[in-house]
Amino acid sequence: MASSAARKLDVIDARPAYTQADADALNTRFEGVDAQTMLRALFAEDELGEIAVVSSFGTESAVLLHLVAKADPAIPVIFVDTLKMFPETLDYRDTLIEAFGIKNASIVTPAPETLTEKDENGLRWSFDPDGCCAIRKVEPLARAKHGLDAWISGRKAFQSVTRENIARFEVEDGRLKLNPLGDWVKADLDAYFEEHNLPRHPLEAEGYLSVGCAPCTSKVLPGEDPRAGRWRGWDKTECGIHTPIDGADDDEANQPVF
Repeated sequence: MASSAARKLDVIDARPAYTQADADALNTRFEGVDAQTMLRALFAEDELGEIAVVSSFGTESAVLLHLVAKADPAIPVIFVDTLKMFPETLDYRDTLIEAFGIKNASIVTPAPETLTEKDENGLRWSFDPDGCCAIRKVEPLARAKHGLDAWISGRKAFQSVTRENIARFEVEDGRLKLNPLGDWVKADLDAYFEEHNLPRHPLEAEGYLSVGCAPCTSKVLPGEDPRAGRWRGWDKTECGIHTPIDGADDDEANQPVF
């Protein structure tokens, strides 16, 4: 005689680790709390799972890295070396890691086989910047984030009109994304640099207010927003790490405007 008990099916839980409700709750909890206190609390509670900082080691990166290192210098720091970086950025990375006592820094680079297949001459940036970002930055970072439950970004709302209204906590592909400096303005960053005597990126004094890959970064002119020097001449404002990227040739957003 068959058992009257209902058969229990094996079900794979494919729900995201984090939901928007989780992000909303954290945004409410830490509303008005300064970034340092928030990070100390989150790291002490150890409830975020596997977490890492993603840093470009650009002109403003020292602030977030210093805040994180003060809260917990063992938090991993990931740097995507696109193999098109300024030498000054690579040197700056080494300077900050040593100065802040960061204990777990790693570098991820583009897959050699992908470069051979899709950018053998290294000039894809000149005719398809989105496609170049996709293979040199987005895909390597996706590999680096594999296994992470949460990651920390240095995005700030004032940097560009495309970054307005950044919440401190977001959900992206089931991961929790932290933007501790989302509501900071340039004056806040400058004051923090001065208060803590943080090293400046060597290119900042030359007019590079936002530093990415060397071929696609230019000096910022008076009156322009801090990211105006990125991909100058293209209708492009992000590398694809923070927004979906479409490298298709017929994408109007990727066509040159000069």
